[in-house]
Amino acid sequence: MLKTTPRFPFGLLFIALLSLCFFGFWASTGFSQKKEAFIIEMDSAISSGTAGFLSEGIQEAQKRGSELIVIRLDTSGGLGASMKSMVKEIMNSPIPVVVYVAPKGAGAASAGVLITVAAHVAAMAPGTNIGAAHPVGQGGEDIKGAMGDKVLNDAASYGRSIAQEKGRNAEWIEKAIRNSVSITANEAVQYKVVDLVAEDINDLLKLLDGRQVTLNKEKITLHTKDLDQYFYRPSFRDKVLGIISDPTIIALLMMIGMAGIGFEIYNPGLIFPGVVGAISIILAFYGMQTLPVNYAGLLLMALAVIFFIAEIKVSSYGLLALGGTVSFILGSIMLFEDVAAISLKFLIAAGVIVGGSFMVMTALVIRAHRSKIQSGEQGLMGEIGVVKQALDPEGIVFVHGELWKAVADEKISEGEKVIVEKIQGLVLKVGKKN
Repeated sequence: MLKTTPRFPFGLLFIALLSLCFFGFWASTGFSQKKEAFIIEMDSAISSGTAGFLSEGIQEAQKRGSELIVIRLDTSGGLGASMKSMVKEIMNSPIPVVVYVAPKGAGAASAGVLITVAAHVAAMAPGTNIGAAHPVGQGGEDIKGAMGDKVLNDAASYGRSIAQEKGRNAEWIEKAIRNSVSITANEAVQYKVVDLVAEDINDLLKLLDGRQVTLNKEKITLHTKDLDQYFYRPSFRDKVLGIISDPTIIALLMMIGMAGIGFEIYNPGLIFPGVVGAISIILAFYGMQTLPVNYAGLLLMALAVIFFIAEIKVSSYGLLALGGTVSFILGSIMLFEDVAAISLKFLIAAGVIVGGSFMVMTALVIRAHRSKIQSGEQGLMGEIGVVKQALDPEGIVFVHGELWKAVADEKISEGEKVIVEKIQGLVLKVGKKN
């Protein structure tokens, strides 16, 4: 009888490894994660920066498979264009959105009213208020004349349409827009402007549990009682964009930009005002949402390239290189949304290195221009030489590594040092060095 050696079960091992890989992929895709409420914190003026932050937040919530998005809102208002962008994001979100005016002492004024009303569920904390949505100019001034009537009527109809879509008090929303009325949290529930009052996030999730909302024309029931809470806070990029898009900063950037470019036009060659003005104008246009963030980033990157090239051609003593560095860093921050894919620190370091290299090159060029000429006739002026054949008055001197025919006004012996005073064709006029 033949003996057989037991075989190692490679097939079973392969199946086990394959199962582990599948389980790892399954876990990494989030199917094993506990369901969560995705909480976006907004406590600043409504601007292009906050609109972008909200859009990115909703996209991140989708990636994470969140059950619910809660926007914790505290705002005094802001730009109408940014508000409309945020309203569209909320109303078209594939995940139910709750706008929660909180914490206590917070408010949803002006543009914040329509953002709150646009939510699938609107809630407020005790001690908060909502209202005063009358449209004003960017500086806070009233809009006069026919343009004022046009803006007011458009805002009122826009507010009514959102309230009617969400089943809220359209008449009160129109009053808030036309007459700047404002009410407390409890009054907002009473007038059917918002749906409920909650003490905090935990209380809000308990009160939302079992509530029905309409999402994409379908009624769904919220199950929020045991949801985990994930807080989505502004990144460094979001904070920078938020600062740039603040209405006060926008006005300041526009003034600086116009003044800088004006100074450069009337005084060509100053460079610094033109550099600051160009960067400021692009940032102001982004803040006013005239330029989308990606276009603004591309323009700043292109401006950086122009500054770096101009630094080679123009003697700006490093100002163009410095402007290019600032423009490159700001453009990188605005252009690249996914800081996980491209490290923000890397981009800033790259900008500093590129800008620093151009500054070093500029310094070397300036140094070369200022240094004494080392060749040609001008390079010989003032040079020290040694007499190889006595000058009486003619002789031979060794200067700058070469033997030259030379003349002097006095007799100079061999071996003495002389200084070149003048060049006459191929003959040097020299004098005794003291």
